[in-house]
Amino acid sequence: MLLGTHTPKLDEKGRVILPARFRDDLGPGVVVTRGQERCLYVFSTVEFERVYERIREAPLTNKQARDFQRMFLSGASAEKPDSQNRITVPPHLRTYAGLGRELVMTGVGAHAEIWDAESWNAYAAGNEDAYSDMEQEVIPGLF
Repeated sequence: MLLGTHTPKLDEKGRVILPARFRDDLGPGVVVTRGQERCLYVFSTVEFERVYERIREAPLTNKQARDFQRMFLSGASAEKPDSQNRITVPPHLRTYAGLGRELVMTGVGAHAEIWDAESWNAYAAGNEDAYSDMEQEVIPGLF
């Protein structure tokens, strides 16, 4: 399970070091793709295959499903960590997420997210009150 918040840096070649705590769970290969809220999702290859199997079950007649498939899959890039545990973030994904040098990488269970540090800080600050004030059960049966 991927948990926690880390602050790696993006190097001049568009590479980022995977946090040590994520390496075992992510394994020898990852898939990086567009996330929501302009972050990037990082999946182990095995987890991405599970997600893909669920995506392909969506009906082609559903426009929202087609739109999601197009955005999610067209941005995907399979990456293999190098000997220093760095992965390359392709230019189109760096642009999509507005990545600068300072990053935040969060573990959110089955996948990780890569955020530009300023974007993450703004997102976290903007959602703190809503998180604290949730009155409804967002995840059924959790609390």
